Amino acid sequence: MKLAWLRSLETAHQDCVWACTWLPPTDKSSGLLLTGSLDETVKLWNPEDLSLVRTNTGHCLGVVSVAAHPSGRIAASASLDSFIRVFDVESNNTIATLEAPPSEVWQMQFDPRGTTLAVAGGSSASVKLWDTAEWKLVSTLSIPRPEGAKPSDKGNSKKFVLSVAWSPSGRQLACGSMDGSISVFDVQRAKFLHQLEGHTMPVRSLAYSPLDPRVLVSGSDDECIHMYDAEGKTLFSSMSGHSSWVLSVDVSPDGAAIASGSSDRTVRLWDPKMRAAVQTMTNHTDQVWGVKFEAVGGGARGSLLASVSDDKSISLYNYS
Repeated sequence: MKLAWLRSLETAHQDCVWACTWLPPTDKSSGLLLTGSLDETVKLWNPEDLSLVRTNTGHCLGVVSVAAHPSGRIAASASLDSFIRVFDVESNNTIATLEAPPSEVWQMQFDPRGTTLAVAGGSSASVKLWDTAEWKLVSTLSIPRPEGAKPSDKGNSKKFVLSVAWSPSGRQLACGSMDGSISVFDVQRAKFLHQLEGHTMPVRSLAYSPLDPRVLVSGSDDECIHMYDAEGKTLFSSMSGHSSWVLSVDVSPDGAAIASGSSDRTVRLWDPKMRAAVQTMTNHTDQVWGVKFEAVGGGARGSLLASVSDDKSISLYNYS
């Protein structure tokens, strides 16, 4: 397994780029790269040459998260302005505007079927689920308070939710918190299942393996990447090598590798079997906030990896 640098765009945005994801191809367009920036815009890019396809505006503060609907026709962006904007990709028109109180959104993700948008509920210590047919809030999954805690205790602020990830089946949802814990929910029953322990600092990123629904990967400010059996409640692998916070993780389409982006300005490729980094990419000059794989042509091999950074740039790599 290896990464080969393909191309970079140094000034993709006018400010730090904090989020990226891939829009699946449709019958009208090929797959696009979606990025969100503190410059208040969301941009869509052609991965062939990183040419700008269109710019989506409307937020009045920085964009901290972007999400792509599995149909490839709809996308969503969350901003520090306390709103989530859902828009039609082709027309760029806003479909829905969802209100999110201050400090209530950090990350979000559509479920595999596209029926629900999960939003990390920030200071509310919860995950909020929005129905994508009518864009109504249908459920709030709250993280249990520590045993013995009183409703008035401020300790629950440590449960501030930073990250969220759906299992491949869409049956379970995991969220990472400020205190280093990861909570797993049964979505259909709206039931808290268990917590996964091991990190000692905020969990900023989560990703399930696309091939093994039990495997959950996490990245934390403690500079470690963990692999859990999310159903068996066990930590079975811990990898270290970054010299600062791990801000983003993703699992390759073939399930054989993990990519990570860090405050140490590097993108690393990890071999889970070796429990070690096998490659370090150093083309970014500032914190790497997002890394995201995308299979090319529907195949697991021959994939693309995108990374975005505080240096305002986008980089693309070939993974094989």
